Amino acid sequence: MSWFAPVRPEARIAVLRSVLYVFVLLDMHVIVRDPIPLSHHTELYRPLDLAVLLHLPPPSLPLTWTLYAVLVVGCLVAAAGRAPRLAGWVVAAAFTWWVAIGFSYGKVDHDHLALVVALWLLPTVGAVPGGWSATRSSAQAGWVLKCVQIAVVATYFLSAVAKIRSGHWTLTSWPESYILMWAIVRRPHGLGQLLVPHPGVLHVMQWGSILAELSSVAVLWLRGRALLAAALFWMGFHVFTVALLYIHFAPTVVCWLAFAPLERLRPWWRARHPPLEPPVPVPPRPGSALVSR
Repeated sequence: MSWFAPVRPEARIAVLRSVLYVFVLLDMHVIVRDPIPLSHHTELYRPLDLAVLLHLPPPSLPLTWTLYAVLVVGCLVAAAGRAPRLAGWVVAAAFTWWVAIGFSYGKVDHDHLALVVALWLLPTVGAVPGGWSATRSSAQAGWVLKCVQIAVVATYFLSAVAKIRSGHWTLTSWPESYILMWAIVRRPHGLGQLLVPHPGVLHVMQWGSILAELSSVAVLWLRGRALLAAALFWMGFHVFTVALLYIHFAPTVVCWLAFAPLERLRPWWRARHPPLEPPVPVPPRPGSALVSR
C-alpha cells in the first residue's frame, strides 16, 4: 500500500488539475475537435464497445453542442478550483463521451488513455485548502498520482502488446516488418523522407521502439535522476515521432506531470519573483514642515 498509495502533497494535485482541465479545452479544439461536424453523418457512426455497454445514444447536433458547452463551463470551473468533485466528474463524463464519439468514426487514439483516467480520478481528492500553496499531504493524493503514472506507462506497454498481437503473438513480426516505411510513405513530410533510402535504419528504430515500450514499466520504480532521465527519454521519443511522422502524443506528454514535483512550482516562482513591499513612510523631521501664513 505504501507503493500504491504513497503520501504525496495535495498541492501537486491542485497544479495537475489546473493544467489538465486547461488542456482539455485545448484538446477539444485542436486534437479531438470533430464530434460536432461528424454528428452530421450518423450513417458512418460505429460505436465503441464502451458506448454500446453504456447504451449511449448516437451523436446528433443538439447532443454534441450540449457536450461542448458542458465541457467548456466545467473545465473553467474545475480549473479555478471551484466545486472540484462535482465539476471534475462532470468533465470526466462529458469528455469521455466526447472522445468516444470522435473515436467511433475511425481509429482510437491510445494517447488519450492517461488523460481520461486522470480526469476520472482527480475529483476523488476533493477540495485542496490553499490550492497551489497547500501544505497538506495525503495517501489519497498519492493514490491518484500513482494511478495516472500507471496509465501513462500502460500507454506504452499496451502499445507494444498490440504490436505483438498484430503479428500473431510473435515478437519479431512487427519490428522486422516495413511498418515504419509504410507510415513515412503514407505521410510524405517531415524528416522521415531522409530515411526512406535506409530501410535497415528503420528496422533498428522499430526494434528500439518496441523494446523501449516493453521495458517502460520500469519507470514506475525509478526515482530522482533516473526518473528524470526516463522522462527526458520519452519526451525525446515524442519529439522524434513528431519530426519523423508528424504524430504527437500531447495528451500522454501532459500526463507525465504526474511524475513531477509540481508542489515546488509556487515556492520556486515566489523565490525568484518576491512580492513588492509597500514603501515605508518616513516621518518628517521636527521643524521641516511648512507653516502657512
